[in-house]
Amino acid sequence: MRTLCASTLIGEFFVIGFAGLVAMKDPDLSTSTVWTVSGIAMFLCLVLCGLVTRPGGVALGWALQIGLIASGFVVPTMFFLGAMFAALWWASVHYGRKIDEAKARFAAQADTA
Repeated sequence: MRTLCASTLIGEFFVIGFAGLVAMKDPDLSTSTVWTVSGIAMFLCLVLCGLVTRPGGVALGWALQIGLIASGFVVPTMFFLGAMFAALWWASVHYGRKIDEAKARFAAQADTA
């Protein structure tokens, strides 16, 4: 699960950075506000790569997905991209857990053989 979720989070890291560049063109937003919010979200992506297998890591990932979708109010394209990354996050968690279970099963079979 960790590899799939980390891959999704690294993709989000870059998308958030590019969305920050787009948001800078909004005259109502200051550059410092845009990069403070984007920087915190990007940092959270990196931290979550290591925390995803810990208790609450997946829940924090879901909170990030909600924030990414909500960023569509500033950069409208993010509604679509946020929804796509939320779907990728779900798939990463869902299939990652299945892969981890299969690995554990194969390891148990190898130990008994």
